[in-house]
Order: sequence, then structure tokens, then C-alpha cells
Amino acid sequence: MTERSAVAIGGGTGLPLVLRCLLDEGFSTTAVVTVADDGGSSGHLRRELGMLPPGDIRNCLVALADPASELAPVFQYRFAAGEGLAGHAIGNLIIAALADIEGGFAEAVEAAGRLLGIRGRVLPSTLANVVLSGRDRAGNLVIGQASVADTDGPIAEVCLEPAPVPGYPPALDAVRAADVIIIGPGSLFTSIIPNFLVGGVLDALRDSSATVIYVCNVANLRGETAGMNAADHVDALIAHGLGGLIDIVMVDVPASADRAAEVIAGPAERERIVAHGIRIVTADLVDPDVPARHDPIRLTTALSGVW
Repeated sequence: MTERSAVAIGGGTGLPLVLRCLLDEGFSTTAVVTVADDGGSSGHLRRELGMLPPGDIRNCLVALADPASELAPVFQYRFAAGEGLAGHAIGNLIIAALADIEGGFAEAVEAAGRLLGIRGRVLPSTLANVVLSGRDRAGNLVIGQASVADTDGPIAEVCLEPAPVPGYPPALDAVRAADVIIIGPGSLFTSIIPNFLVGGVLDALRDSSATVIYVCNVANLRGETAGMNAADHVDALIAHGLGGLIDIVMVDVPASADRAAEVIAGPAERERIVAHGIRIVTADLVDPDVPARHDPIRLTTALSGVW
């Protein structure tokens, strides 16, 4: 039987969770990851070395690492102190070193994958040095990924500069060839949508015969998506080019009245989503120990029922 292929598109802390779900389900798995991050360790390395941000890439590499890898936890170790070291994850520094040794960022990611024995691939959506900008609902311009994520009010739209941004060909090929494509979960405007602003990604999605599933977040971010419901999340994706491209939206609906969903997906919200020609799958998806995140077992169970 031919092995099924899956692509997960996004960034941040949500994408690694989906990657582990896909591995557990036996997929040949590829992560297509945003490179718009300009905060923290990644932002510092971008400014100091002129490289692409390694943080989201690092998290995906570790998620796909051989379970026996002794290097994976080292990649995730972050210095708490030390001049010039505080805040840096060792994996980010290793990727920076590999970019010099191997002659480029894509080559560094591939080499890091070999070191970790990853089961699958991690690909940046572009190799361009992009800047994410956005406007909030009051019309204020916000420049930089970290600033967009930390805005006071919800974001209305985002863009990448300089435009047009060329897609990374192996990432585009992976999207076209996939049997299943998972979008999210993750920060909507700073981790997910930036990938679809890259040239060729939407066209590759149109060319693909894959089932496309959007996993809606179970929690909103303080500024970026404050007050948004599940239909608002879907509307934002459609406004950024994904109209007609999403087959299924997976939303969190509590199994009991003891818990209220933060990203509301009630009857009115579901009706708005269905009006776009999208099928809705509801499940209790929250991790009871970390309510702002998906529970990996619940998410895997829900996903296994739709592909």
C-alpha cells in the first residue's frame, strides 16, 4: 500500500503538535513553515547574522526527531543567563552555524534534520528575507511580526514585504503532491497566514487534490485575535486568499457545560462557516492541563476520522 503524504502548514507552537499527530497516523510528513518571525532569539539572529529565523523551524525539527535522539532536548535548551547567550536556544545557534558551514539556510535545515534523524521534512515556505506588516481593525499600521503579535487590538489584515515573495520550490512541490494538508493550529496572522502570502503557495494548494483541513485555535491571543470566534478565523483566511480551498474546519466544542469554549463555535458561527461550502467537524479538543492548547490525543482522534 502506498504511504500517504501529509503537509502541515504554519509555525509557532501549534505546528509541532500536528506533526506528531501525523507521524502517529503513519503519514509521510512535511512541515511548511513561516520565516516571518522577528522576535526573541530568532529576531536577534536575523539582525546580527542576516539569516532567516530558525525558531519555528527548530521546533518542527525536534517534533519530527527520532524518539531516541539525545540531541533533540539539547536543541530545545535555552540559556537563562550569559552576555550574548541569554534567551537563545542552542538549536537556533546550531542552525546558524550550519548555515555558514553548509552555505545556506535551506542546507542548514536539511543538515540539522540529519543530525536529529527526523522522520519527514521541514521546509521554509520561502527563502526570502521578509517583513510582516499588518493593520488592526482601527486602521493602524503595525510593522514586524513581533509587533503584530503584540498589538493592542485585533488584526484585520497582514502582508509581506518586499512583494512579490518567491515560494521555496520544494515546499510548493510538497503541497501539490500531498494527500492531506493541515493548516494550523497556530497564531492566525503571524504563524499561519504569512505562508499563504508567499508566491505560489495558493496556486500549489489549488493544484493539489489533497483534503485541506483547518484546525482552528482553541484560544485567542491577547491582541492579534482578541475576541474573534471560529467563523472570524475562517473569514480571515478567506480574506487572505483561501476562499474555496478549505474542505474541513475543525473546531473546539466542549463536551460538557463545565467548560466554555474561548473561540466560540456555536450554531451561528458554524452556519457562517458552512456558508463558505466548508464542512465542520466538532470535538472537545482542549488539553485539560493546558487549556490554551489542543490535547494531542483528542486532536489525533478527531483528525483520524476525517482523512
